[in-house]
Amino acid sequence: MKHLLPSSALALIIGIGLLPVSGSSFAANSWDKLQPDRDEVIASLNVVELLKRHHYSKPPLDDARSVIIYDSYIKLLDPSRSYFMASDIAEFDKWKTQFDDFLKSGDLNAGFTIYKRYLDRVKARLDFALGELGKGVDKMDFTTKETLLIDRKDAPWLKSTAELDDLWRKRVKDEVLRMKIAGKEPKQIQETLTKRYKNQLARLDQTRAEDIFQAYINTFAMSYDPHTNYLSPDNAENFDINMSLSLEGIGAVLQSDNDQVKVVRLVPAGPADKTKQVAPADKIIGVAQGNKEMVDVVGWRLDEVVKLIRGPKGTVVRLEVIPASNAPNDQTSKIVPITREAVKLEDQAVKKSVLNLKQDGKDYKLGVIEIPAFYLDFKAFRAGDPDYKSTTRDVKKLLTELQKEKVDGVVIDLRNNGGGSLQEATELTSLFIDKGPTVLVRNADGRVDVLEDENPGAFYKGPMALLVNRLSASASEIFAGAMQDYHRALIIGGQTFGKGTVQTIQPLNHGELKLTLAKFYRVSGQSTQHQGVLPDIDYPSLIDTKEIGESALPEAMPWDTIRAAIKPAVDPFKPFLAQLKSEHDTRTAKDAEFVFIRDKLALAQKLLEEKTVSLNEADRRAQHADIDAKQLAMENIRRKAKGEEPLKELKKEDDDALAAAEPDKVKPEDDAYLSETGRVLLDYLKLSNQVAKK
Repeated sequence: MKHLLPSSALALIIGIGLLPVSGSSFAANSWDKLQPDRDEVIASLNVVELLKRHHYSKPPLDDARSVIIYDSYIKLLDPSRSYFMASDIAEFDKWKTQFDDFLKSGDLNAGFTIYKRYLDRVKARLDFALGELGKGVDKMDFTTKETLLIDRKDAPWLKSTAELDDLWRKRVKDEVLRMKIAGKEPKQIQETLTKRYKNQLARLDQTRAEDIFQAYINTFAMSYDPHTNYLSPDNAENFDINMSLSLEGIGAVLQSDNDQVKVVRLVPAGPADKTKQVAPADKIIGVAQGNKEMVDVVGWRLDEVVKLIRGPKGTVVRLEVIPASNAPNDQTSKIVPITREAVKLEDQAVKKSVLNLKQDGKDYKLGVIEIPAFYLDFKAFRAGDPDYKSTTRDVKKLLTELQKEKVDGVVIDLRNNGGGSLQEATELTSLFIDKGPTVLVRNADGRVDVLEDENPGAFYKGPMALLVNRLSASASEIFAGAMQDYHRALIIGGQTFGKGTVQTIQPLNHGELKLTLAKFYRVSGQSTQHQGVLPDIDYPSLIDTKEIGESALPEAMPWDTIRAAIKPAVDPFKPFLAQLKSEHDTRTAKDAEFVFIRDKLALAQKLLEEKTVSLNEADRRAQHADIDAKQLAMENIRRKAKGEEPLKELKKEDDDALAAAEPDKVKPEDDAYLSETGRVLLDYLKLSNQVAKK
């Protein structure tokens, strides 16, 4: 086996991360003769055997798993139930409990039959959509009162071609209306959508047997857990390119989301992260090389989009992005130019600042250490360079400087830290505890390996808080979990990502299998998997946990516990948590930034609950105007509280300018979450000192 992957979430590598490839597109029945070859049959049998022998949880391949495979495959191909007919599903249902038998015998026919039927249905729908567009976008009537069901994941399968035609008439109309409201002219809309559908039709003709095999066997592999994947020879090559860094990318982890590509996470200090214009859950709908024409990638397979985005170092790729911050029906996009490059170690280096706060009439200084990633210069380390760079060495140096400045406590900022070196997570833990276990690794055979800090004495013994969010993952969760279990720091912010598994790559005769073979546990015996680390004091988050995080992935392995590696100690924070939370709630109820975020969350939640959308232009524009007015009112309440001039209208450029502000020029006191974390830590110091004096 090769490539033992550390705790960092899937493909958090410099370049593009590949997550599950979704089924895609199309053509005139050139696919009817596609059949699996001998290499693919042998590879499928090898995958069955490897999962049986080496997967961490070793679930049986039986009728129950067959149902999971079948349901997942149908969902992969047609998540919005807009292609298959009820008669198709009735025909396929006969195989529902037979996929285990098919896979054990190397029979791939059912998987191929379903996929080819999907291609037939997609072709029919695209032909219909082009026919609707051919009638003329300017001829569409947007004055009628009709609606489109947009959340179709649980909708009944449609029974006739006429029902599908009506659904797709409305879908085309909705796409046209979205673009119209986004400011596109009828001629431009007609050209864009016609080109999009024709391109998707052309791509159907390019479907290979390999594409079908990849989708089917990957669905089988992912029924075990979302990080167990079959990689076709092409995708295996992409993965190896990522690992070796021989080609550069934008520093993002991407995932298929229906017909679009969604950003899951950004590599800290990577090219996309540096723009401050790309965020998790954003949708990529177009890709252009330098100043060349933008290529519409809606309906493309994820691996094909990745090939467009990746390229030589120093070249520019332009992405057309629909921000996740848009209202659900707002298709307004923006163009983000990104220069491809590797992430430099110095860009990910830890940084320090001093947070000056006045509380209860006194002035306080708190040290802030921002850790974007857990890094280690392996090359310099192995060469014996005494000045090799690592997260732990850099944090130790900054802690020394902060202690000389006589800070009253330290806040460690782990927001958006996607992980990195497991060794560094362990080493960093050793700076703050006397000695003892730091993380447990349980293998598929049940053996538990204990990683330990064997150096007695803590380097820093002062008060400490950790600030985390949903994008704090893997090594970050191991460190945060240890700090919580040893009661060394208050954990403040949001629930962390929740990836607590280890993968390895096994070469096959045809492609590769990436499979989960171990699981991480905290020293308290709790897994970091699925649940992540839960903060002591919770902050509102604009990142939707239903969209981003381990628990958002299908078939994610569960949270569980094993025997603790340390004895429970007295928790110094527990007696004060209720009061700390009460004081935090009271303070942030009036804080402009917290009020703004909570109001924005409430509005987003309300919009997400809407399952249908109006196809009446006046109604849709009125809805957009209402949303814009609410967002403008929220923004102006915030601006007024900060003594800033109110805006007459909220433009997307205002958001972009704010996001693009240089982080180094933003004072720590202006970061609402950072300042509040400091205040919570000061609250704790006051309460604990009061108890100590009694």
